[in-house]
Amino acid sequence: MNEVFPESRTSLAAVFHGSGIPLELQQIPVPKPAAGEAIVRITCCTVCGSDLHTIAGKRIEPTPTIPGHEIIGTVVEIGEPAPVTVTGQLLQPGDRISWSVCVSCGTCDRCLQGLNQKCHTLQKYGHDVATGRLALSGGLAEFMLLRMNSAVAIVDPALSDAEACPANCATATVAAAMRLAGSVTGKRVRITGAGMLGLTAAAMSIFRGATHVEIRDPDLSRRSRASDFCPDAAVLEPDHEAADADVVFECSGAAAAIEKSFHSLAIGGTMVLIGSVLPGPPVSLDPERIIRRCLTIRGIHNYTPEDLQAALDFLIRSHDRFAFDQLVERTFPLADINAAVAWAMEQQPIRVGILPGAVS
Repeated sequence: MNEVFPESRTSLAAVFHGSGIPLELQQIPVPKPAAGEAIVRITCCTVCGSDLHTIAGKRIEPTPTIPGHEIIGTVVEIGEPAPVTVTGQLLQPGDRISWSVCVSCGTCDRCLQGLNQKCHTLQKYGHDVATGRLALSGGLAEFMLLRMNSAVAIVDPALSDAEACPANCATATVAAAMRLAGSVTGKRVRITGAGMLGLTAAAMSIFRGATHVEIRDPDLSRRSRASDFCPDAAVLEPDHEAADADVVFECSGAAAAIEKSFHSLAIGGTMVLIGSVLPGPPVSLDPERIIRRCLTIRGIHNYTPEDLQAALDFLIRSHDRFAFDQLVERTFPLADINAAVAWAMEQQPIRVGILPGAVS
C-alpha cells in the first residue's frame, strides 16, 4: 500500500521548537517499519489541553517535538512480524486503529504491577524529541511510526474519527479512574470540572448505573455545554449544596475543588484525582477524617492497555446516547495548525480537531 506515500516518502508535520514560536511545517522522512512496527496514515488528531499547555510554556517538553497524542489513523505499511493488538490480533494494512499514548516494555517491575504508564523505559507519543528515525512520533503530521510494544486497538467503523480520537487520552484515563473507583452502580457520583475528562466521567458513570451524577464547574458556558451533553446529570455551581457523594472524580485540578470534594465524601467514599497534572498549591486534607470516615483517595495518570480497550468498548456501546462527536467543536487542516492553536487558546473549546488530509 505504498502508493499512499508522496514520491519523496516524506510526511508533512508541525514541529514545536519552543513557547512563543509558531509551529513549523516541515517535511520529515517516513522510515521503513521494522519488526513490530507500522506506518499509520493519520486521519485526525484532536488537540488535548496538555498540548496547549506545552505550546503556551506551562509545561516543559524536549524540543524539537511533534505534538499531538489523541490520534486515529489507518495502517498503511507493517513490519515483520506484525504488531499485535491488545486483544491478540495481528495488524494488517487497512486497519483503522487507536493506540496508547505510552509505549512500555511490559516486563519491568512497574509494568508487571499494572503500571505500564510508569514503565522504566517509557516513551510517549507527542512528547518525545522529533529527531532521527523515530521523529514521526506525534499526531500533528500526515504519517506516524507506530513503535514496537505499542498498545494498539482496532476502532469499530461505527465510531466517527471525532468520537474515537480522544479515546486514547481522556476516555481511557477515565476508564482507568473508573477501575480504581470500583463499581458506581447504585452510587452517588460527583464530578468536578466540565472539560473532556469531566464530561466523559459523567457519561461513563451514568452508563454504568450511578443513581445520581452531578457535574460542578465555575464556568457558565461549560455548565451549559455539560447540560446539553449529559441531560441526565445535575449540573451545578461549585458552591451549590448537595448530599454527600459515594464517589468523586476530581477532574479540574483546582486546589479548592479538591478540598471541597474531600469534604463531600460520604462514609466509605472514594475520591479519584485525575485533573492535577500541573504543579499547583498544596491542599489541606484532615487525616482523622480519612480514618474515621473510612475514605479512599486514589490518583491516576494515564492508563493501561486494558483501559484503552475498555474506553473504545464504552464508546461503541454508548455513542448513540452521548454526542461525543460534538465535543470536537471545530476542525482545521494541518496546514492551518497555528490558526487552530490560536483559536483553541482563545475560545477554549472542549476539543479542536486537526485533519492532515484536509485542504486549507
